[in-house]
Amino acid sequence: MSRESQTLQPVASDRPELPGKLPDHLRTELIAFRRDLHMHPELGHQEFRTTAAIKARLEKAGLRPRVLKSGTGLICDVGTWDGGRPMLALRADIDALPIPDTKTHVSYRSTFPDRAHACGHDVHTTVVLGAGLVLAELDRQGLLPRPVRLLFQPAEEVLPGGATDAIESGVLDGVGRIVAVHCDPRVDAGRIGLRPGPITSACDRLEVTLTGSGGHTARPHLTTDLVTAAARVAVDAPALLARRMDARSGMSVTWGRIEAGHACNVIPMHAELSGTVRCLDLAAWHEAPDMIHAAIDEIATMHGAKFEINHVRGVPPVVNDPVITELLREAMGARCGAESVEDTEQSLGGEDFSWYLEHVPGAMARLGVRAPGDTAKRDLHRGDFDVDEDAIAVGVEFFTAAALIDGRRTPPSR
Repeated sequence: MSRESQTLQPVASDRPELPGKLPDHLRTELIAFRRDLHMHPELGHQEFRTTAAIKARLEKAGLRPRVLKSGTGLICDVGTWDGGRPMLALRADIDALPIPDTKTHVSYRSTFPDRAHACGHDVHTTVVLGAGLVLAELDRQGLLPRPVRLLFQPAEEVLPGGATDAIESGVLDGVGRIVAVHCDPRVDAGRIGLRPGPITSACDRLEVTLTGSGGHTARPHLTTDLVTAAARVAVDAPALLARRMDARSGMSVTWGRIEAGHACNVIPMHAELSGTVRCLDLAAWHEAPDMIHAAIDEIATMHGAKFEINHVRGVPPVVNDPVITELLREAMGARCGAESVEDTEQSLGGEDFSWYLEHVPGAMARLGVRAPGDTAKRDLHRGDFDVDEDAIAVGVEFFTAAALIDGRRTPPSR
């Protein structure tokens, strides 16, 4: 038996098998669609080709997608909502990252320098598209119990995330629940990871500018030594915050850039640091700006440096609704068996899916994309990122099962 057939083997059950299996011809088409997206990555707010490709395929299936007012991203309802019970939304993010694709062994590597689908958004997009096509066929057969909204969101990688603009444009109108997947290269294809409660962290961007008089390195006592001041901010600010915040909040300040000076014998008048602030806890995220400002003020003042802070608020943690998390567990169990679901940990990664959960309950699952048996350590946001494409079919059938099970449920009484 091939690994693929093992991955998607029907599960014995006392109830009839759910419809919505992915036909072979569509499986092949979706892999080709994903590879096309992978070859043509587009950055946040620039996803015009990607949007057009999704729109064209949905229209070919007889659906009526609506491009968001920003010009990229779209929504599409499968079935007709009558104003009754709000819909379930399936969300995908469609943008790529500004990093080079370093893969050399595949034919579908990025055709653009310094742009790559290194976070799996091409897979997320293909999974939601495939689920929409399967659900549309079920709707034509009278087998879709309730309408479902497909949401293809732009600019997830651009803080504070394209979700905020999408929400303002009305993508949640008529939506009562929302689900998503995110590729996980630590989980085998054919499996998903679930966690009720927080599954990601809050993430902000932090930029610090230091200024001072500068001068000759022979006489640092007559200067504001900004190189030393910047180094102390880089080292001491995270250390101070680790003792002033509850350790259980999981707050982490990590620098990605530090820049000062141009000559070895000149103390500069300007220094810059930039990095990220991540919090596992929502309350700590709200406290973080004041705490960070106080810590940097203390360090800069000690070195006689003036400072400015640009704290760009990003995203809160994704907090999975426990009821919808169980819906996803049931859906994956119905397709691939209860053993295909594993518990997952909360990560320090940020995801703008969290903004939707400020308005409606929902949950995000981690979609396994690692080839079973692959022992290499792989991660997101790397130029060599790739997936086992069997994960596409798994994701499609997982989402169709979630939509069918959710649609058959009696809505809770008010």
